[in-house]
Amino acid sequence: MSTLRIAARSCCQPGEPTQDAAGFNALSSPKTQGGNAPILDGCPGIEWTVSGVVGSSTHEQTVTRHSGVRWAAVAACAAMVLALLSGFALPAHAAASTVITLTFDDGNADQMTAEATMKNLGLHGTFFVPSGWIDQPSYFTSANMHQLFTDGNEIAGHTVTHPDLVTLTSDEVTRQVCNGRVALANMGFKVTSFAYPFASTDPAVQTIVKNCGFNSARGLGDLYSKDDPGLPAAETIPPANPYDTAAPEEVDSTWTLSNLEDSVTKAQAAGGGWVQLTFHHIAVGTDPTLTISPSLFNQFASWLAQQQTAGSVAVKTVDQVIGGAVQPLVSGPPVPPPPPQGTNMIQNPSLETLTSGIPLCWAAGGYGTNTPSFSVVSPGHTGNNAELLTMSGYVSGDAKLLPALDLGGCSPTGTPGHIYQLSAWYKSNVITQFEVYYRTGTGYWTYWTASPLFNASSNWTHRWHGFGSGDGFR
Repeated sequence: MSTLRIAARSCCQPGEPTQDAAGFNALSSPKTQGGNAPILDGCPGIEWTVSGVVGSSTHEQTVTRHSGVRWAAVAACAAMVLALLSGFALPAHAAASTVITLTFDDGNADQMTAEATMKNLGLHGTFFVPSGWIDQPSYFTSANMHQLFTDGNEIAGHTVTHPDLVTLTSDEVTRQVCNGRVALANMGFKVTSFAYPFASTDPAVQTIVKNCGFNSARGLGDLYSKDDPGLPAAETIPPANPYDTAAPEEVDSTWTLSNLEDSVTKAQAAGGGWVQLTFHHIAVGTDPTLTISPSLFNQFASWLAQQQTAGSVAVKTVDQVIGGAVQPLVSGPPVPPPPPQGTNMIQNPSLETLTSGIPLCWAAGGYGTNTPSFSVVSPGHTGNNAELLTMSGYVSGDAKLLPALDLGGCSPTGTPGHIYQLSAWYKSNVITQFEVYYRTGTGYWTYWTASPLFNASSNWTHRWHGFGSGDGFR
C-alpha cells in the first residue's frame, strides 16, 4: 500500500495547490528567452502523483389511436358528417405516464454512434457538453454539435471545464455555469438545461445555476437502479426541485440490457414518472467503467422505441419535460488579475478551508486500475490540515491531488514572459512528483510537463521546481 501525505504545494494548475501554513508556493518572476519570446503564455497548473511507481502523465411524442370504425358515407353525406364532427374531437388514448430521457454527458466523440442509432429510430436525447472541451481530441467537434442539434437533439450546459462546483468559490462557480451557457448559445443553440459535473451540488450552487438562466439541473444516484434497488422508481413531473432533478446512477460497463429495461419497467409499475438515463461512452475498448458497447445501446434504444410506438412510454428531451421560456444570457464575473510578483499564487494553499470536508479549490484525480483513498488529516506540516492519499490494488495509472480545473478562481492566471517556481512539503513512502497543466483560451486543460521524481520520505520534506519554456511549454 502506498501513501502520500501533502501539506504544502505550489504553482499554477488546473485548480490550485495545497499547503500547510508553510505550504504551497507559486512565485513568478519576469523572464524572457531570446528577447521578447514569452516563457509563459497561459495558466499552468500542478498536481502531485502517486502510484506503485509514479510516472509522469504522460422531443414529446404522443401515440394517438382511433377506433377501427369505418365511416361509410356517400358524397352527399360527407359535408353533414364533417359538420357534425367539427364540434368535438374524437376520443384519444392518454399520453404515456412514463417519460424517459436519454442523456449523454461530457461531449465524448463516441456518443455520435448513439446519435446515429437514435436518429434511425426517431428518438432524441439531451447532450450535456462542457463548452471548453469542444473541438478537443476525443470530444465533439463544432460540426458534431451542429449535427446533433439539426437532428433534433438538445444541447445542454455542463460548465466550461467540468469541475466539482461545490469545491469552488462563488465567483468561479458563476463563471463556469454562466460562461458555459453563453458559449453554447453563441454557437446557435437553445440552452435551457444543465447537469452538475460529478453530480455535485448544494443549495448555493443551485441558486447560481438558476441565476445563470437555466430552467433545470440534473443530479445522479437518486432513483432506482441495479445497485440502488430501494430508491424511488421515477422523478415526479414536474419535479419538486427543478434544480436538482433526480436520476438513476450513471450507466456503466456493468449494466446489462435487463438492467436498462428494468429502469423503465420499474417506473411503469410504480405508476409512471420521469427517468433520465445517463450515458458517457458508447464504444468498445475505451474507458473501462463508464462505457457500454454500441450493440447494447442499439438493443436498448430499439426496445425503447418499440415501447414508445406501443404508447407505454414517451421519449423526450429534458427541455421538453421541463418546458419554460429561454432565459436571457448572463456572463460570469471577470477572471481575477495575476497577483503581485513574489506572492503565493495558490488559493487555499494550506488546505485549511474545507467545503463539505473537501479542501476548497482542490479535487481528487487519477487514472488506470487502482484504488485510491483521499482524506484530510491533522496536523499538517505547520497548519491544521494535510491531505492523505492512500493507494491499494495498484495495477496501473496513478492518483493525485489536483487543484480545480477552473477558469481562474482557483487556478492562477499566468503572465506572458514569466517563469514560475513550485514548492510543497510532503511525506511519502513512494516516489512522487509535480505535474503541470496549462489552460487554453477556451478553458481546456492539457498536460504540460513534470518535475523530476522526488524520493520517498518519512519526514516532512520540502521540494521545489521551476518551470519555463525550456521545459516544453509553448
